[in-house]
Amino acid sequence: MKFTDIRGFILDLDGVISNTSVLHSRAWQQIAHKVETPWHPKLSEELKGVGRMDSLNLILRRGRRRVKYSLEDKVRLTEEKNKLYIELVNKMTPDDILPGIKKFLDSLKANHYPIALASASRNAPLVLEKLQLTDYFDQIVDPAKLRKGKPDPEIFATGAKLLGLLPEECIGIEDSAVGITAINAAGETSIGIGARHVLRDAHINFADTRDLTLENIKKRL
Repeated sequence: MKFTDIRGFILDLDGVISNTSVLHSRAWQQIAHKVETPWHPKLSEELKGVGRMDSLNLILRRGRRRVKYSLEDKVRLTEEKNKLYIELVNKMTPDDILPGIKKFLDSLKANHYPIALASASRNAPLVLEKLQLTDYFDQIVDPAKLRKGKPDPEIFATGAKLLGLLPEECIGIEDSAVGITAINAAGETSIGIGARHVLRDAHINFADTRDLTLENIKKRL
């Protein structure tokens, strides 16, 4: 893939634009405690990029209690988690944008690259509003309209389609292993933000959002 072939960018939200993954983790930790599932960093990492119901099912599978939860019970638990998360999101400000991301988005706009958001979070539009970044995004994929969540490629394939681009014309940016898998399966170029050993399947890896620049991407391609 050549840099000159790239025509659009598709970004995840959590851990790429802002550390909302920390807020998700705080909310899920309370739910895990409620269903008596031991909480640990590995579980928090496994939940990154995963949809709401899939996250709850993962927490329940990791639990020690062999209780069968009905669909109604699960819906109630996910709604409780979402309420906790929204309370945290409402306290966000532009100061919560990760270092270098505002500058990166400015450079994409200056160079006329369309941008889509591909987040598993249904609250992504609210987060962008709190961060004052809504106007940067030409399209936002609605996860409620998708059949499958990450690592399925549907969300990133949909992002490319909404931008009117072919997958091979897009770069996807993620901080989770399941997200990188989704980008690659969609036929797009993947950029991982974070530890290389976690995001080993990414085509390009940056340890920190400060390194995410068009110039650095061009050098890596």
